[in-house]
Parts: sequence; structure tokens; C-alpha cells
Amino acid sequence: MSELFEDYASVARRTVAYDEMFDAANHPRAEYRPVAAALDELNLADVTARADSMARTFLDRGVTFDFAGEERPFPLDIVPRVIAGSDWDVLERGVSQRVRALEAFLNDIYDKMTVVSDGVIPRRLITSSAHFHREVAGFDPAGGVRVHISGIDVVRDDEGTFRVLEDNVRVPSGVSYVLENRRAMAKGLPEAFGQQHIRPVEEYPRRLLAALRKTAPPGVEDPTVVVLTPGVFNSAYFEHTLLAGLMGVELVEGRDLICRGNRVYMRTTAGEQRVDVIYKRIDDEFLDPLQFRADSVLGCPGLVNAARAGMVTIANAVGNGVADDKLVYTYVPDLIRYYLSEEPIIANVDTFRLEEPAAREEVLDRLDELVVKPVDGSGGKGLVIGPDASAEELAALRARVLADPRGWIAQPVLQLSTVPTMSGGQFSPRHVDLRPFAVNDGENVWVLPGGLTRVAMKEGSLIVNSSQGGGSKDTWVVDGQSDSAPAAPAAAPLHERVSVWPVETGRQDRQPEQQQQQHAGEQEGEVPADA
Repeated sequence: MSELFEDYASVARRTVAYDEMFDAANHPRAEYRPVAAALDELNLADVTARADSMARTFLDRGVTFDFAGEERPFPLDIVPRVIAGSDWDVLERGVSQRVRALEAFLNDIYDKMTVVSDGVIPRRLITSSAHFHREVAGFDPAGGVRVHISGIDVVRDDEGTFRVLEDNVRVPSGVSYVLENRRAMAKGLPEAFGQQHIRPVEEYPRRLLAALRKTAPPGVEDPTVVVLTPGVFNSAYFEHTLLAGLMGVELVEGRDLICRGNRVYMRTTAGEQRVDVIYKRIDDEFLDPLQFRADSVLGCPGLVNAARAGMVTIANAVGNGVADDKLVYTYVPDLIRYYLSEEPIIANVDTFRLEEPAAREEVLDRLDELVVKPVDGSGGKGLVIGPDASAEELAALRARVLADPRGWIAQPVLQLSTVPTMSGGQFSPRHVDLRPFAVNDGENVWVLPGGLTRVAMKEGSLIVNSSQGGGSKDTWVVDGQSDSAPAAPAAAPLHERVSVWPVETGRQDRQPEQQQQQHAGEQEGEVPADA
């Protein structure tokens, strides 16, 4: 291998993590061999020049993110994350299965709640969720779909097994980086592209638009679709503009819309035009000041009533956030069995429910060994990694858990899998996670091949979020023989599990502040260290 890998094996031995590129004998795995051959021909000057070129391209195209108040090009590493087609096929089926179960769950809890009456999940768990909105109870969404777009975060444990870390069916973000990473990598490492068949990602905008149009209100022959953005101050604004442009639809803000007679119109230079489908990229609480936050300047009054009347489709549906509650997450394997009569294809990460006394007692005795996180957190906010926390931090955490047990879950610290990443003039193993994106049109769930791989840029770090210094990799799904570990085990049946271990001011003044605050709704996802 190249001299850039000279110290790779010694650094890799410092962790028990599963390395996705190299096996125990430090030989490239089958799916990585073309990449290894291409990298073997490069020296440090080559890699640095290509990395600089990709960064300049991202900066020129506006592919940036806000880090500590500074706009930076989104970090893209030159080594792709490669997944064998056989492994991906299992992941694809598992993600699709999970989306179908969550779709059924959301339809149920906003209607008859049979999942509660049948004893699968407690009523108080649903009604106490911060994102359970009674404002939308009792009616079916136009088009019959609630989860149009989802991002199901998965990680690979120290045995190379894929597990689901969390579900994002409210406002999942990051797909723009998938599209832009592929464009950049075609120039960054062209030598490896011609050596294998890499499943394309460019189909995503077409699939998304088709699903949105298909779920328009009944009787609309040529539906008008718009993307609703909080505005230019939102850190995901680049994604909003990119998707609107690729789909060929209008990008609108709340002030561009008006509701009249339970119909939604957008203001244009040619007059008002009816809107049939709204792909919302703002959080529910900001969507409609008549129903939620009265001080919101990001949404439009009357949108919820228009949706209730069946005159407009809102994607994703209002109220989906209850399915992202991390306590609900612990029940998803049971929801799959209940709604689909299937065994889960991908298991959850082992999780303690801290509202259960026995689980809470054990976790409080082991706070310094576990990761504890709030059930409604995102982007790593509020998360405490026990082994890295001080005695004062653990004492404060103990008090918060005791004050609100329902608001917390705990998981063992999982050594996420690693992939070679350029750092300090050499390739070193860095921890990664994966967010596959799925599009649901009501009949089929299509999963984008690959998804977004996020990478921690510091040695030993499990922090992959871009808002906290993480970067990304292009994710290649390649067809061919694989000698890697199994993709995912089925979750254990309910009767085989211990109860505590479910295996599984003025408008203009307020607008910039609310656009930035609204990023909490753009789900970047949890820090995978909390697996």
C-alpha cells in the first residue's frame, strides 16, 4: 500500500472498532480493492491537491455549513465509504420495512390507537411526547401518506453488524450532500470509478418529485409542488434551494403563501397560483401560527386547516415527530411485528428505558459507563458520554434523570466502524455512521443507494455531526462479491428480551432568529457515540 497508509495498522489497533476497508490481516476487503489500488498510486501532494480542489468546488457551489458562526465548505474526504451490494440489499429491505411500520404507527396513533388498546405501547408514552400534536388528530392526510421522506440512521458495531441508531421522519436533512459528494468524487478519485459498478444517486430528485405529485389531493391532475424553507439564515438553506432547483419547483417562504377558503396559494408576479403539495423544511411548531407558535413568522396561517380539509398535502405530515421520540424508537421492533407481521430485518442498538424503575436503577449505577441522551434531542444536544464526563457532569445528569425519567434513554458506548480518512498527512481510521434516505409514494418505499456517511475528523472521536466538526464521505454501493461481515441481524423476539433491554417581536426582527432556531427541526441526527 501507499506510504500514506504506513501507520494505519498501528493506529487501528488502538480501538476495537470494525474497520470497513481492511480485514484483521490488514488486507483490503473485496469491495475496497479498486479503491485501494487507486490510492496506492497517490502521494501526499496528489491527495492534498485533490482535497483542495474539492473544497474550492464546494465553496463555489455554496455547499457550506455553519460552524461556530463561520461558513465553511462541507468537509469531504477523498476515500469513499464502500458498501457491497449484497450488504446494501439487506439494509435496503430493513429501511423500507422500518418506514412502512412507522407509517402505519403514525396513521394509527392519530386515529384509533389500536396499538395502545392492544397493549403494544403505553398511551402515556405517545401523549407525553413533545411532538405529538392533537391539532392533527382525527383526519387522514391528503394523498394518504405521512412519511414521504425519511432518514434512518444506522451504525456498524465492533463486529461489523449494522444496527439502527435512530429514526428521522420529521424533517430529515443531508441528502444534498449525498448528491454533491458524488459529483465531487467523480473528479476527486476518477481512477476507482471505472473499476466497478457504483449504483447511482442522481435519481433522487426525480423520485422525490414523483412521490410528492402522486400524493397530491384527489382530483388534481397537474399538482403544483413547492418547497417551503425558513429562509436564507437557515443552515440547511443550500439543500432547500438545490432540491427545489433539481425538481423544477418553486422555493417559497411562509410570507409567499396565503390561505383562503381552506386552499393555499402562492404569490407570483403573474398573480396568485394554487399550491397542492408543500414539501416543508420547517419544524411543525413554526408552520402555522394559528395552531402552534403564535409568534412564528416562518409559516403561514391556515395551513393546518387546509390540510385538514384535504385541500393540500404537507410532506412530511404534521405530527410525525412522535415517531422520532427516542423512547418510541425502543418499541419499533415490536411495531414491525404488530403492523407488518414480520420480524425486524435490522436490530436496534440495545437501549435502556429510564422510565422503567429497574432500568433506571441500573443506569444510575453505571452512568460513567453509558451514553445517556434526551429522547427529543438532535444534533447531539444534551447528550452525555459517561466515560468522557466529569464527576460534576455525571452528578448533574443524575439529577436531571431523576427529575424527568421519561425524558431520557441510555445506551452502551458503541465503537462505530472506521474508514480510512486523510488526517495529518496520512490516512488514519476514523469513525463513521450512515443515513440512508427513503422516499415513500404510498405504494412503494424507494431507498437511495448509499445515503450520507458522516465521519468524525479527530482520532478516537465519535462526534460526526457537521455542526460539531464532523465531515462526510461519498457512499458507494458496489455490485460484486463481498467478504465482509453480515449486514444486519434480526432483532430478538419480545419474549426473549429482558424488560429493561429492548434489544432492539416584529416580523423582520424575529425572522433571522427563528430561521436559525428552526435548524433544530432540520434533523441532522444524533451523535452516533450515543449508540
